[in-house]
Amino acid sequence: MTADASTALSVRAKVQKFLDAARTGNLNLLKKIANQLDEGNGMAKTVEAVKDANNRTALHFAAREGKKDICEFLLGDLKLEADVRDDEGETPLIHAARQGHVDTVKYLLEQGANPSASSNLGATALHYAAGIGNIEIMELLISKGVDVESQSDAGTPLIWAAGHDQPESVKLLLKHNAKANSETDDGITPLLSAVAAGSIQCLQLLIEAGANPNINAGGATPLHVAADVGNVEVIGCLLNAGADPNASDDEGFKPIQVAALRENREVVEILFPVTSPVSKVPDWSVDGVIKYTLSEANMGNIKEAELPKAPSPQKPKVVEVGPEEKKRSMEAKQRGDEAFKRKDYQTAIDAYTQAIDLDPNEAVLLSNRSLCWLRMGQGEHALEDARACRALRPDWHKACYREGAALRLLQRFHDAANAFYEGVQLQPENQELVDAFREAVEAGRKFHGTDQQKSSS
Repeated sequence: MTADASTALSVRAKVQKFLDAARTGNLNLLKKIANQLDEGNGMAKTVEAVKDANNRTALHFAAREGKKDICEFLLGDLKLEADVRDDEGETPLIHAARQGHVDTVKYLLEQGANPSASSNLGATALHYAAGIGNIEIMELLISKGVDVESQSDAGTPLIWAAGHDQPESVKLLLKHNAKANSETDDGITPLLSAVAAGSIQCLQLLIEAGANPNINAGGATPLHVAADVGNVEVIGCLLNAGADPNASDDEGFKPIQVAALRENREVVEILFPVTSPVSKVPDWSVDGVIKYTLSEANMGNIKEAELPKAPSPQKPKVVEVGPEEKKRSMEAKQRGDEAFKRKDYQTAIDAYTQAIDLDPNEAVLLSNRSLCWLRMGQGEHALEDARACRALRPDWHKACYREGAALRLLQRFHDAANAFYEGVQLQPENQELVDAFREAVEAGRKFHGTDQQKSSS
C-alpha cells in the first residue's frame, strides 16, 4: 500500500470515529478527533466538512440519538448551521423528531432550526412526530407555525397519524383544523389510512370530524379495503357511518365479493343482509356468493401478459476491487449486519454504504441496504438499491423480491407484481415469491397497503 493510500485510510477511520462519537455522545473524543482532522482551517470549518457517504454531519447523528450536549457544542460553541441537509434533504430537526427526542427538538428550535423544513419527499418534523404519536413535539412545532396541511409523498401529518394508529395525534391535528378529507395525489385520505391500519379509534375520530366513508381511491372504497383486510370492527364502524355496501370497485366488485375472494365467510355474512343481489350470481346466498366469486376470479390462472413490463436493468461495469478494499468492505458489512439485528437501521445503512463504496460489485450489500430502507419506510431509496442489485445479479430471485417489496411500499402494485413474477420464474418453488405475486395482483385491484419484509442476508 502506498503512503497516500495509507493516509487516506487513516483519515477515513478518523472520520468514522468522529461521527460515532457524535452518535454516542462522547464529547471529549469528538473534540480530540476534530483537532486531529484540522489542517489549519479551524475546528468549526473542519467539523462542518466532516460527513458520511450520505452527507450526514455530526449534528445529524447527535440529533438522531438525542445527544443534546453534542448539539450544544456544535451549534452553541462552533456556531454551525442548524438546518444542514443530508442527501435525503433531512435536517437535524427531522432526525430528532423522528426519534422523539423532545429536549433536542426544543434546543434545535431555540437555535433557529426551521420547524417547517421538509425532506426531498416533503416530510416535515411534524409528519414524523404525528406518526410516532409524540404530542409534545407536535405542539412545539405547531406553535412555531408549521402547516398542519403540509403535503409529503405519503400525505399530510393527519394521514400519517391515522396510518400509524395514533389517535392522540389525530385529535391534536383535528383540533388545529387539519382537514379530515385531505387527499394525496392518489386519492388516499386519513380515513382510508385508518382503515388500512385497522385503527378503530382514529376511524371514529375522523368520522366524527366529517370524513367521507365513501371516498374512492385507487378504484376502491374504504369498505372494499376493510373487506379485503377482514377487520370486522372496522366494517361495522364504516357501515354505521353510512358506507355504501353496494359501491363497486374498478373491477365491478362489491365489498361482499372482495371478502368472498379472501374466502372470509364471517365478513360475507356481515355484508350479505345489507348488499343488493348481484344479477350475475345465480345463487344469492352466502355460500353462493363465495363459490361464484372465486370461480369468476380464478386468481390462480393470472398470466404474465396481464402485467405491465418494466425495462430490464442494464448490467453495470464491474469495478476492480483490491484485496484490502474487499476485506474492509466485509468488515463494514459485518457492522451493518450487527446493527440490523439490533434494529438500528440507520447505523446499518451507514455501514452498508461504506461497504458498497469499497466494493460496488457486491449485490448482497445493495440488497441488505434496500431492506434497511424498507424498514425505515423509505420506498424510493429501497427501490433504487433493489434495482442496482438486480443490475448486478439479474438472475437472483432475492433481487426481484427486493424490487417488488419496494414497489409495493410505494403502492405501485402492478409493477410490484411484475417484479415478483420475474422472481417466481427464476425460482418457481419459492412460496414467498408466489404469495407476494398474488397479493400484489390483488392489491393492484383493490388498494391494499400492507407490506411484508424479509430478513437481511
